[in-house]
Amino acid sequence: MPTALWMQCGACGGDTMSFLGMGAPHLPDFLKELNLTLWHPSLNRWEHGAYAQLLADLRYRSRSLDILLVEGFILDQSGESGGFDTLQGEPKAAILRQLASWAGAVIAVGTCACFGGIGKLGAVQATGLQYHHRRPGGLLGEQFRSQRGWPVINLPGCPVHPTVLQDTLCAVCENRLPALNNHQAPEDWFGILVHQGCTRNEYHEYRVEDSDFGGPGCMFFHMGCRGPLTYAPCNKVLWNGRNSKTNAGVPCFGCTHPDFPQEHPFFHTPNIVDVPLELPDGVDRAHYLAYKGMAAAAAPDRLVKRKSRV
Repeated sequence: MPTALWMQCGACGGDTMSFLGMGAPHLPDFLKELNLTLWHPSLNRWEHGAYAQLLADLRYRSRSLDILLVEGFILDQSGESGGFDTLQGEPKAAILRQLASWAGAVIAVGTCACFGGIGKLGAVQATGLQYHHRRPGGLLGEQFRSQRGWPVINLPGCPVHPTVLQDTLCAVCENRLPALNNHQAPEDWFGILVHQGCTRNEYHEYRVEDSDFGGPGCMFFHMGCRGPLTYAPCNKVLWNGRNSKTNAGVPCFGCTHPDFPQEHPFFHTPNIVDVPLELPDGVDRAHYLAYKGMAAAAAPDRLVKRKSRV
């Protein structure tokens, strides 16, 4: 039976809440189907000292560790002491290095564990497992490989979607490494822009814009939507099977992006003369300027009139 350990570092616990909210099947049934023994702070009832003993057994190989899942950014003791995040006085960074070296597979759960996430906002030495924002390296280093010869599998999101985690765990338990993109995230889930599945796509193409929440128009040009810049499955697999931010009239925050959170405020699109500084991924600026001017003039009445009624 495969064994897995979930370790929490500098996190809000959002990825755990997402994981616990898994449906179809629900989490207990899923773990049974997977035949996976998972040690998780929110799932296990420990006697005094039992967790410390478990970690000791795993670190010194008295028990096997097939999968190590890490939630939250890591305070890297190579830059500082790591003393802001410890377990029984020992920096978690040191514990993670040792556990990762024995583990069959290592999974970074959520953007903080993948890239450092909101840890960039503080004065601490926060990093991801194998990336420091968009730069390879992180806690374990660019050349790290698990016992199966795999890099860290990154599952970004704030939080990660439970279906993404569910699918990845199924693959890993079958000893399959999902095809990964250039940031080591599964291509099946992170090979599509949020924009590609957005219900406001046609409004974007004709530059029918919104400047407030809840309307039908595009939120890229004025409201800071990062859907055309962010690779994520939010409009491919809806939250709770029902909705996504852009469907509900809220701009995409770009929470799966390695540089999340961005330096400028949310709900604002930095621009020069009404042209966004950051263009949709892969778009040439000169061609974009020519195309968008013509597209706005050619916007169908049904789009313009629908927006004006809201």
